[in-house]
Amino acid sequence: MIKSNHRRPLIMATHQKEVHKVKMTEGKRAIIQQLFQEYDIESTSDIQEALKDLLGGTIKEMMEAEMDSHLGYEKSQRSANENARNGYKSKPLNSSYGSVRIEVPQDRQSSFEPQVVKKRQKDISAIDQKIISMYAKGMTTRQISETINDIYGFEASEGFVSDVTDKILPHIEEWQNRCLVSVYPIVFIDAIHFSVRQDSIVSKLAAYVVVGINDAGRKEVLTIEIGENESSKYWLGVLNSLKNRGVQDVLILCSDGLSGLKEAVEAAFPETEHQRCIVHMVRNTLKYVAHKDMKFFAKRHNTDIQVLYGCSHRILYHEYHRES
Repeated sequence: MIKSNHRRPLIMATHQKEVHKVKMTEGKRAIIQQLFQEYDIESTSDIQEALKDLLGGTIKEMMEAEMDSHLGYEKSQRSANENARNGYKSKPLNSSYGSVRIEVPQDRQSSFEPQVVKKRQKDISAIDQKIISMYAKGMTTRQISETINDIYGFEASEGFVSDVTDKILPHIEEWQNRCLVSVYPIVFIDAIHFSVRQDSIVSKLAAYVVVGINDAGRKEVLTIEIGENESSKYWLGVLNSLKNRGVQDVLILCSDGLSGLKEAVEAAFPETEHQRCIVHMVRNTLKYVAHKDMKFFAKRHNTDIQVLYGCSHRILYHEYHRES
């Protein structure tokens, strides 16, 4: 938190995915009735199997239309075109409904390039994004592989999962090296602590998140650094990397009492004001108070702490209730 009498709250909005509302029409009722006539549906799994079958048939018909366009004539027509249809090739495909086998039309010159399901494409379930999401939440490659098999009914080997997660590495590197604006009025540095398993040993690491507020008043994550220990040399490297990406000045840098950071700020940005985070200072005070005495302490010393740290009643109220 920043000591100021004119703070403008910065709110990060969260967007939830809108729930799909089913709107029944006469056309949809007719399709559903045909579905019941064509398939012996008695459970939700039967519906899944029916949709899987329809998916394969729909893809095949779309490919047939693509082949008609590629050759310049329909299947039942004659043509002087040297190229012609040459049967079908069976292809397994992973979908959101499970594994399905489709029949891909072929041509004699092997020049047909289908677009609905491209050559060498074996997945249409957007499984890559799902794997990356699970990986980001801390699941191991084995757990992801087992989860995909349980949900979708097809195998995603641990090697395949690793290949998918490796695809995001260039994007991460590009993000870490992107250019930044020259001046940030305020920069926050805070840590997220998490457990990491390496060689069957679990250890604690800290991810230091550097957040800048630009001149438009918007938050921007500048970088995320993984550190095992804090030192002025380490922090100087972090700050110099920001300078190399275009940052010329920071007006106020706010952080907890990170070891060596103050000296690094003085070396990298001599004119920057380094301010201790008030929230962390209040928490450091509260940790010496027994939980049973918290309410009494809050009422008795509320004004004293506000004067000591120059913070508002709102901050203290939040922290007292956080500890309750």
